[in-house]
Amino acid sequence: MGLFRFISVRLSLGLIAGILLGYFLRPALSLPFILVGLGILILGILFVLKRQSYFPFFEIVSALLTISIGTLTFSLSQPENLSDHYCHVSKTENSIWHIKIREVLKSTPFSDRYIAVVRKIDDQSTTGKIMVNVPSGTGMDLLIVDDELLVLGSLKDIKVPLNPHQFNYKNYLNNLGIAGQLTLTDANYFKSISQPHTVYGTAARLREKISSKLRESNFGEVQLGIIKALLLGQRNDILKETWDDYKNAGAVHILAVSGLHIGIILLLLQFLLTPLERFVHGKTVKLVLIVLLLWGFAFLAGLSASVVRAVAMFSFLAYALFLNRPTSTFNILALSMFFILLIHPMFLFQVGFQMSYAAVFAIAWVYPMLQRFWFPKNILLQRGWQLVSVSIAAQLGVLPISLFYFHQFSGLFFVSNLLIVPFLGILLGMGILVIALALLNFLPPLLVDLYDFLIGTMNSLIGWVAGHEAFIFRDIPFDTIELFLGYAIIISLIYLCTEVNYKRSVVLLLAIIGFQLWSYVRLYQTDSKENFLVLHQTGNTVLLHQSGSRLHIFTSDSTRTTHMVLNYKVAENAKDVTYQKLNNGYLWGNNSVLIIDSLGVYPTRVRPNYLLLTQSPRINLDRTLDYLRPKIVIADGNNYRSYIKRWKASCDKANIPFNFTGEDGAFSLELE
Repeated sequence: MGLFRFISVRLSLGLIAGILLGYFLRPALSLPFILVGLGILILGILFVLKRQSYFPFFEIVSALLTISIGTLTFSLSQPENLSDHYCHVSKTENSIWHIKIREVLKSTPFSDRYIAVVRKIDDQSTTGKIMVNVPSGTGMDLLIVDDELLVLGSLKDIKVPLNPHQFNYKNYLNNLGIAGQLTLTDANYFKSISQPHTVYGTAARLREKISSKLRESNFGEVQLGIIKALLLGQRNDILKETWDDYKNAGAVHILAVSGLHIGIILLLLQFLLTPLERFVHGKTVKLVLIVLLLWGFAFLAGLSASVVRAVAMFSFLAYALFLNRPTSTFNILALSMFFILLIHPMFLFQVGFQMSYAAVFAIAWVYPMLQRFWFPKNILLQRGWQLVSVSIAAQLGVLPISLFYFHQFSGLFFVSNLLIVPFLGILLGMGILVIALALLNFLPPLLVDLYDFLIGTMNSLIGWVAGHEAFIFRDIPFDTIELFLGYAIIISLIYLCTEVNYKRSVVLLLAIIGFQLWSYVRLYQTDSKENFLVLHQTGNTVLLHQSGSRLHIFTSDSTRTTHMVLNYKVAENAKDVTYQKLNNGYLWGNNSVLIIDSLGVYPTRVRPNYLLLTQSPRINLDRTLDYLRPKIVIADGNNYRSYIKRWKASCDKANIPFNFTGEDGAFSLELE
């Protein structure tokens, strides 16, 4: 099927291209404004002339206008281009921040975290979202949505990753529109008496009431966590072991209220409301009810960005089903993407958005082809093949994205989906019934036991699938080029399956060859790379030497470095990792590294290129620098902060560069 013949598809692609241009080029706000104005003016002139000879030019201008609109919407979403954003307000160390809690995030071992909107700074009205951290152990009460706070403090930057190939939390928050953070203590804030309710607060209170009723109903701890994830979008109470089982089984999408859940609810509503079609205007009434009920579920799930996005997409899809034309699905899906990105352009950079649309487009495109390929007459085989077809189509759509972001793939994804997805509609429908009866204080124990058993059975099945670790492929290197080449292979394969001809065969072959060539290029780049890094880790010393595809880790505690080293290994396409105890010095070619640890012992006759201070050695650094005369001094995360300040002052006095990995990030030694 020629997707590009749909105008909505071309408009969406143009908008995406414009958003990407804005993201990478960051043009001044005036430029996209001017381009959009010129585009509208030229199109208006061409429309007035109404001459067919201008038609190709009309298409080109339309495409450029759509791209310019994408760049403009991205630019308008950036804090630096919003005149009333808090980043433009003059602030001091003791500014008074008037904020309102918008969302409660999952707590970490170190802090409770919230997202808040800024109302005022001192007496100046402002806007923008901010991260709020409450350190653990302060004894402060948990905050809830709609709490209004007055905070005396200063804005802190969100730290960038200190080691290579770590998750960039700052970039993730920037894509959510969060540009800074505040830290609360028991002495720098108080709650405002006046706390007007918002729709987000009302949804949060409803969810808390439902959670309280469910806890009173004696559900098992594990089952209750799953129920809250399935129906309320709250994953905070899921045990780590349960989460790992779902992830390894390729079924983690079941635990996140997303397009899968909304799609199943849409199908349930389509089935339950079918009798309305017998009445005059019944189909229209059915459509309105479906959309209202979908948004009601979004309200129940807390109106998070992912849920709102999914409900918006399936509201458009409900309209496509209302029209009952096969080609409407692609048109409506592309149209929903266009309007969602027009309002929230930063959604484009969120993994959930990418995977949702990739899966739904793939199902709409590939599923009918698989059904035409084989349509068994046996009803059981028919239903089983339909479920397998949906799973295959969805996995084809999201496979490159999954490998790019998570570097993992479950070979038994179709087994977990075949076992769980058919019954997910029953679990969702029964769950909504359980919630309604619990709110009415009329939930019978028999229904509690039955639902608890069903959830427990689902967990057991997922655990069984996850136990087959031989089918779980982990730590797969997959970069941006491979992401696009992977989609090129999948798309060209699908086109070839629809019609086998020479041209499509060549395109598929070229895509495969391109993927293989890039794999060889990556191997060559890895084999020719040599790098030596002083990594940052609080309370530990970690040196990393990369020699081609081999990683040599020198550390005082190897048990704490597993995740950090694994991220580096996967990103750099390395094969082997060896751990060794830390020595007092290293020599590579003409480069020497001397390490002074807690003993404070060092030779006075050496002249190292690099001096690494670790474990807070009690030395007179001024005298040490006179003896050793290093070119650069490095302090890692295994030192007291008070020592760092003193050492930096000594290095500044001696005119020697000083690098602290806790502020400057991992230090890369120049190997000769």
